Formats: sequence, structure tokens, C-alpha cells
Amino acid sequence: MNFSRHRHRIVLGPPALALLVAAAGCSSADGSASAVVPSPDAKVATLCRNLDEALPSKVDGLNRRDPEPVSSLTAGWGNPAIILRCGVARPEKMSDPEADGVEVDGAGWLLEKQDDGAFRFTTTLRKAYVEVTIPAKRTGDGMAPLVDLAPAIKKTIPEGIAD
Repeated sequence: MNFSRHRHRIVLGPPALALLVAAAGCSSADGSASAVVPSPDAKVATLCRNLDEALPSKVDGLNRRDPEPVSSLTAGWGNPAIILRCGVARPEKMSDPEADGVEVDGAGWLLEKQDDGAFRFTTTLRKAYVEVTIPAKRTGDGMAPLVDLAPAIKKTIPEGIAD
């Protein structure tokens, strides 16, 4: 992983770092991205719309390419796409005291490795849950996508408990 090009504070526990280094992957056959649009309540949906307006046009050097169906609750970058979904339900894994968590540039994230080698990160201690899925082919970039997304999340999704 190349963290040298980003001069932000990144804190990883050994299990999380090992998972990221070990990841290998695949991508979708047709190259088009899709994402299930969350169904948050009105207050969270407003936070998510504000986040959508603040999101960067590039993440880890990849141009924004939103998934289908188009929604202010989802965003994407690159192909295979890094997918962001705002207003998702609280992950069950968040209740597990053994769950892996990381802090990236002042934003806390729950880390979950997916069966396909991708990694799903969900914000912690924010008024809305924001989920970012990094496909297996992109996990070698480490936390760079989260570094790029952290300022918009910190600006638009207040600290607190979403539930």
C-alpha cells in the first residue's frame, strides 16, 4: 500500500492492515456500476443530499461516475467503481466488540471484508451511516478513497449516534 502520497493521519489495527494487504479481486463483467438506493428517514435523507453536494469529483484520482439508478443517496468513482451509499441501516457487525475499526483523517469507520474480496466501510459515530465499498481490484490503494471522502463527510454528517 502506498500511503506516502497522502499526508493524513491514518490509524489501522494489525488485523485491518493484514486484510487490506491480502485482498485480491475481480470486477463486474460489463463494467457498469449499480447500487441499491437506501431508504432513510427525511432527516437523514437531507444530510445525505448535503453530502452528495459536497462530495469530490475525484476519489483516489478516479473521476466520479455515479451508479444506476441515479440518486443523491449514492455516488461512485472509477471502474470498477468505488461506491458510496448514504443513509444505510446500521450494520449488525457494529454491535460486535471484536469488529475491526479504522480512523481515517478524523472519521471513524467499521471495516468489513466481503466474500468477493472487496471491503465495505461504514461510518461510525455520525448522525447518518455512510457506506463505502472498495472493490477488490482497488484495495491495493489502501485508505486513499476514505482520505478523499473524509472532508465531505465531516462537513455534512454531524458527529453523534444515527440510531
